[in-house]
Amino acid sequence: MSLEQIELLETLGLKLFFVAIFLLIGLAIQDVLKRGNVPKFGRYIVWAVLFLGCAGFVAKGIIEAVWEGGGVG
Repeated sequence: MSLEQIELLETLGLKLFFVAIFLLIGLAIQDVLKRGNVPKFGRYIVWAVLFLGCAGFVAKGIIEAVWEGGGVG
């Protein structure tokens, strides 16, 4: 394997790891919300915060890819 292929594999593995972590965090939050009998409004707030955190992380990745593709980074 070439160095570029190894770097690509490491990058892909890291991104999949973060997806798995976000999924596990979401499942843990869902369990806590169910067991705590949290009202619907509170659940919506919790899920909105979680979604915005994930969206910010994805936006950061897209911005980095665009900058690196354009030769900025």
